[in-house]
Amino acid sequence: MLKSAKMMKNLTLSTALVVLGAGFAVAETPAQSRDGGFGLGRTALPEEIAAWDIDIRPDGLGLPVGSGDVYTGEELYIDNCAACHGDFGEAVGRWPVLAGGRGTLDGEDPHKTIGSYWPYLSTVWDYVHRAMPYGGAQSLSDDEVYAITAYLMYLNDMVDDDFELSNENFLEVAMPNETAFFMDDRASTEYTVFAGEPCMENCAESVSITARATVLSVTPETEGDTGAAAVTPAAVVEEAAAPEPAVAAGPDPALVAAGEGLFRQCASCHQIGEGAVNRTGPQLNNTYGAPVGSHEGFRYSPAFQQAGESGMIWDDETLTAFLLDPRGYIQGNRMAFRGLRSEEDAAAMVAYIRAAGGEAK
Repeated sequence: MLKSAKMMKNLTLSTALVVLGAGFAVAETPAQSRDGGFGLGRTALPEEIAAWDIDIRPDGLGLPVGSGDVYTGEELYIDNCAACHGDFGEAVGRWPVLAGGRGTLDGEDPHKTIGSYWPYLSTVWDYVHRAMPYGGAQSLSDDEVYAITAYLMYLNDMVDDDFELSNENFLEVAMPNETAFFMDDRASTEYTVFAGEPCMENCAESVSITARATVLSVTPETEGDTGAAAVTPAAVVEEAAAPEPAVAAGPDPALVAAGEGLFRQCASCHQIGEGAVNRTGPQLNNTYGAPVGSHEGFRYSPAFQQAGESGMIWDDETLTAFLLDPRGYIQGNRMAFRGLRSEEDAAAMVAYIRAAGGEAK
């Protein structure tokens, strides 16, 4: 009876697992039973292992044959990625930013993106292939993953707009931050320092406040505070009595503020303001009032060159028309932007370009 009861117990458990869909299979040739076990399962088949073994190594091992170009990647990105990551990798809401951030890692506000931080392109390909798009993981073909990866490289100023990525040239790409990574050496450099007994006495001769978080407006004001954060009633009265400064003629400040917010979708390709330089797109200082395609040091498309030679000037009318339909207004240019959604947005962007970048003289 004890043997029969044990057999019934095993059968009942096996049946329950199958009915509940727990992922166990009763194989034709079950695995050998172990002490205390039930002999469930079987050795995985080669094709089953292959279905899970889809990772791509930094040395290219695991890459499938395929290719995809920037333009194809742009269309795929807009359809599958832009809703979360923005048209240009600038992100929507709190979704991850994918582009920009170069040179910020050693600053107070580092931006870790594909171009500024990631060490290997294989990580990009693998993640897009394995986990994207959100809600439809592994629905993209290999060629589509190559194309989207190429577009992400373009957004991060790594390649030109005519670039095509394939398994053949994949390893030729060096990520901008690859050399900043090194093997973890904490076992020999840090652990030994912190492994000893901590010193809790005479750690410093004196302690003093050297700075206040006035910029973040988080330093609490206390009675008698003489720091930069303190505001006395007299100072308030004096400020209120001061005459209003003359307002220089220029764009509407409200439009400028709205345009500054809209410019975030342009910042992955364009810079504006002090220290602006050419990137994937030209810097936009002194654009308003200048001939089309006239910034020095930038390689414009033939379409922009022809527009400038014909006498086209960037003003309210031309900038608005271009920002609403970049490819339609100047046909044949390489601008990878679909266009702003409304004339109100275009007016705000023009106001910001004028205010932040100045006007051509």
